[in-house]
Amino acid sequence: MQPITFRAVTAKNRIVVSPMCQYSAIDGLGQDWHIQTLGAKAMGGAGIVFTEATHIAPEARITPYCLGLWNDAQEAFMTRLATLISYGGAIPAIQIAHAGRKASTVAPWEGERHIAPDAPGGWLPAAPSAIPYAPDRPNPHAMTEGDIATTIRQFAETAGRAYRAGFKIVELHAAHGYLLHEFLSPISNHRTDRYGGDLAARARLLMEVLDAVRAVWPAELPVFVRLSCTDWIEGGHTIEDSVTLARWLRERGDVDLIDCSSAGIAPQQKIASVHPGYQVPFAERIRREAGIATGAVGMIREPELAAEIIANERADLVFLARALLADPAWPNRAASHFGLKPELVPQYQRALI
Repeated sequence: MQPITFRAVTAKNRIVVSPMCQYSAIDGLGQDWHIQTLGAKAMGGAGIVFTEATHIAPEARITPYCLGLWNDAQEAFMTRLATLISYGGAIPAIQIAHAGRKASTVAPWEGERHIAPDAPGGWLPAAPSAIPYAPDRPNPHAMTEGDIATTIRQFAETAGRAYRAGFKIVELHAAHGYLLHEFLSPISNHRTDRYGGDLAARARLLMEVLDAVRAVWPAELPVFVRLSCTDWIEGGHTIEDSVTLARWLRERGDVDLIDCSSAGIAPQQKIASVHPGYQVPFAERIRREAGIATGAVGMIREPELAAEIIANERADLVFLARALLADPAWPNRAASHFGLKPELVPQYQRALI
């Protein structure tokens, strides 16, 4: 429950509302659902509240219902959202993303089916190489260097809009099998140009996106990067690769934290075991070996586990998702659990937490 500072931004505690796709936008524009779900979590006491993955272009979305930030109407909505999060005492944060070859699908509760490029609401996904995510999906469009340049510009434009909207932290989504992760992983990147080959070449797009984002994102505000620290597939991206990449990001001096997740690159992944804290060792190892702040994710539901991760310096932040869907006031209840007085908005100060 102690504060933490990244550059000029201080969060009141180490609890982060992790980005959680809601599949409830219309043409990329957020709705009342986004206001109520993130507003409740901001009032619930988290130190940092992230939007869900916010996409840089219509074709960059996972589904036709994903949140976006590429036009003025969306920027106006996101300004409202950032203001609401700030009112709750949390730091407003935004994750910006491109879905890559995992784009053009229906919402998960509709069966996670791919939408064919010629079907209503569908489009042809783009990827580093023309390799489909799964056998039942079409070959994606292999991006040209011109396509890559456009994507880099779109990331920067979205980051600029996010800054104008009032967000204080921006996170690049380079995990879970989406575009930046696809370039990092040998499973999905078979390019023979300067964006493919060894790890340094596969990381080139991420580095160029960071350059472009940092050109419009103020130096006093932090940048996070979410990584899939392992693909859980033989021959894929490994934790050793992630340590090396995190070290490079630290040496750049413009990345402040690695949000340490895993998996998502292909259906053949074989996760060893899913249990509370199963991904924490990734955050711990990167923090120790790369010398950069980390965030721990993955089935963190109990206050004691969250406290143990921070107290034993295994990570600097804990990112919660399912626990906060079930109870938006989890941070306030956790404070009370440890005998601390929650920092409540005025409207909640008479509430029994």
